[in-house]
Amino acid sequence: MSSSKKIFYAVARGRRTGLFTSWGGENGAEEQVRGFPGAVFKGFARLEDALDYLHAHGVTAEGFADHRPRDRHADGAVHFYTDGASIGNPGRGGFAVIRIRNGDRSEWAQGFRLTTNNRMELLACISALESLSEPLPVVIHCDSRYVIDNLQQGRVRRWRENGWRTAAGKPVENADLWQRLLELTERFSPTFDWVKGHAGSPENERCDRLAQAAAAADDVAIDEGYERRD
Repeated sequence: MSSSKKIFYAVARGRRTGLFTSWGGENGAEEQVRGFPGAVFKGFARLEDALDYLHAHGVTAEGFADHRPRDRHADGAVHFYTDGASIGNPGRGGFAVIRIRNGDRSEWAQGFRLTTNNRMELLACISALESLSEPLPVVIHCDSRYVIDNLQQGRVRRWRENGWRTAAGKPVENADLWQRLLELTERFSPTFDWVKGHAGSPENERCDRLAQAAAAADDVAIDEGYERRD
């Protein structure tokens, strides 16, 4: 098991930016960020994670370029990062999506006045796949076990075969969104990659912030499937 001790310090905004291998000292990361307005920095145990963090902020780590692993997004696939959030459950909610393909990046989010966290996780994946205009290799990076486990373990297809009822005969929760997502996965055949939330993934953390902001925004929509359910 690798150590979790932070030995790499990524400074995305400071007096000097880049990658530092010590916190203190004249050439350490602390000197670059202490007292610097709006400093952006983070410590990591792994070089790859520190480089990814800097890359997400558009910063080059001079002297470390030869050690950088191949860009995991430069494979021709469309990579989506998705997240959902709610303020109260049920309560105000929001979802966010980041789309990356061969260096091109876009992001979007939407808030709702009354919904649940699980519905936002589902709607994030739906929105991602609905943005596709043609079949392409697709990877969805998602931190929701609710979404990934029910899809990968075949429960969603069994629910559909059972008229959107569980094995116990009860109505499936969020069946309206599960139906939409299942149809989209059958059309585009995405690969789902579980990402541990709040664990250093820049894109996952960005999605979380976007979803939270959307939930708290003034411009929110109505989750008709939730508010008008029977």
